[in-house]
Amino acid sequence: MTEKNCEVPLPADPEATARCRRLYALLRDCEGQKILTAQQENPGRFRHDQEMAYLKELTGFLPAIRGLDFIHNDFDGCAERAMRWNDAGGIVTICWHTGVEGIGYPESKEEHPSVSGLLKAGSEENGRLMKRWEQAAKSLARLQNADVPVLWRPFHEFDGRWFWWGKDGGESFIALWKEMRRVFLKEFGLHNLLWVLGYADDVSAGWYPGDGECDILGSDTYRGETTHGKSFDRLGMICAQKPRCFHECGKLPPVERFFEDGAPWVYVMPWHGRWLTEDNAPERIRDFYQSGRTLCLGETVSF
Repeated sequence: MTEKNCEVPLPADPEATARCRRLYALLRDCEGQKILTAQQENPGRFRHDQEMAYLKELTGFLPAIRGLDFIHNDFDGCAERAMRWNDAGGIVTICWHTGVEGIGYPESKEEHPSVSGLLKAGSEENGRLMKRWEQAAKSLARLQNADVPVLWRPFHEFDGRWFWWGKDGGESFIALWKEMRRVFLKEFGLHNLLWVLGYADDVSAGWYPGDGECDILGSDTYRGETTHGKSFDRLGMICAQKPRCFHECGKLPPVERFFEDGAPWVYVMPWHGRWLTEDNAPERIRDFYQSGRTLCLGETVSF
């Protein structure tokens, strides 16, 4: 893999809010030293706190980072939970399973719109896409008005090519990513976002939009108990100066192995439901949260 290494360890958005810049500094300070605990919440109605309650009872701690999802148009709900988490001293990351026509997980995988058509200004397809983006932007603007920085992870697992945003290949994905960046920054004025570029599994070449288009590099995998070290290294080849995260996983290895394997991700986030409660022995989760090598809610410096 040959990708250009970046040089400036700052948020890509020159107008990033002060809290965004401080959060970015926190992540960089953790690199190689500590792993921030993280947990994706259940998106089901009335089930958003299931994982958090389980972790609190089991370990005595809550994760430093709460993962949310705009799936099913839960824009207002995500914003409200994000603000509460921020007020408690936590960090927020948001992804978005969505179609252009539909609003959920099936549509994100089943739809296959033409990316070039979506990006053609003035087209009917572009109009539909902009309406979807505006819905998300309004929620993110609420968070900006409340001074809440967000680890924003759109179009995740793009190089897996199972979601619509990756089906047309790397060149189309890069164009889509850059257009969202332009619209969110220039048209919607969103400067409270740190952009997480979330690869899948082995990290394929040819999908990198450039140093000035993202802030954090990540990959995920559900391939058993793994520190995902090869992908950590491949992301470092793309840009060694940007923080790297393990933004989705199932089974957690012992925390010490991340450092032994040379894969000290800045955060590691299990998925919700059975990926947390069935794939992981309670003792493993307890050890992870109670380790001196991890940071939980209330254990980070103020940002």
